[in-house]
Amino acid sequence: MRFRVHSGRWAVSKLGPDAAVPDWAWTAGFASLTRTPSELSIVCAENAVPEEVQSEKGWVRLELEGPIPFNLTGVLHAFLEPLAQAGVPVFALSTFNTDWVLVPESRLEDALSALRRMMDARTE
Repeated sequence: MRFRVHSGRWAVSKLGPDAAVPDWAWTAGFASLTRTPSELSIVCAENAVPEEVQSEKGWVRLELEGPIPFNLTGVLHAFLEPLAQAGVPVFALSTFNTDWVLVPESRLEDALSALRRMMDARTE
């Protein structure tokens, strides 16, 4: 399992379920929007989010190397398990090609250490 850390800081924001998709959501090359009956969730560049919007800021993006075939199971679980054991909070997203995991920037080194230990254990 290979992954890479992307530069930049990201935010996870919440708007009402009927809110229009705001222009600020599209200011960077990465954005994810999910509408449910109870919210519009937006992941986008942290500096794009207006102060009055409910959000959690300070996330870093990790990209699992893809594309990951749809019939391949357990990939995200295998990646998240060492992070959970290390107590690192995550926000996971899946796209057609791959999985993305956001971790708090303040916990990035903990996350990378946990993932290195997992990789080292697999090569022994």
